[in-house]
Amino acid sequence: MFENAVLRLRAQRLARATRPFLARGNRVIRCQRCLLPQKNCLCATIQPQQARSRFCLVMFDTEPMKPSNTGRLIADVLPDTEAFGWSRTEPDAALLAAVKNAHYQPLVVFPASYADADREVLTSPPLTGKPPLFIMLDGTWTEARKMFRKSPWLDALPVMSLNVSAPSRYTLREAHGEGQHCTAEVAAALLEQAGDLAAAAELQHYFARFRHAYLAGKPHHPIHALEEALSSGI
Repeated sequence: MFENAVLRLRAQRLARATRPFLARGNRVIRCQRCLLPQKNCLCATIQPQQARSRFCLVMFDTEPMKPSNTGRLIADVLPDTEAFGWSRTEPDAALLAAVKNAHYQPLVVFPASYADADREVLTSPPLTGKPPLFIMLDGTWTEARKMFRKSPWLDALPVMSLNVSAPSRYTLREAHGEGQHCTAEVAAALLEQAGDLAAAAELQHYFARFRHAYLAGKPHHPIHALEEALSSGI
């Protein structure tokens, strides 16, 4: 059993918690690695990949503790992924060092509409030069916007604004707006466009398995009624 940066961050967050963290479905007996119900554990199916691209997850407070979080899937597939908790006033020194790594081109993954007019914006990952370091702001949409606005150490970095054409299949949380995708879906699209095809395919497949296993543990989720209706032709 191997760990990853998100699991380490989760352990740190739990260690300093002053009261138990009670996520939805907290009565379910879960695997403490993949956070899925034990009967649906996917740990044995994880297949790490190599990629030119790197990821740095900046996670809002309790995000690494949530079973529905998909940033953890990126770290499972790409073991070099780094993960840090976000702080507006005291950013982690290791995080600041990671985004200044001279061997990589740091890119803040966020919609171009939120970038200032004079900020550099890319709409596709660079295929030459330094490998990209995709900085993902991982939280709810409201939390991600707050991190984007209130992280001055990000302001000088280019924005990577990716258009994901396929509709989101996340459904584990309510989307804030139409066209929004979860962290793992965006990462898979970035990998594919960056030419890391094997890693992109594995992340897509792993996300599909995760989604299915997660929803299997929530028999009353509305998606089950929808899928049943579609399969019966209603």
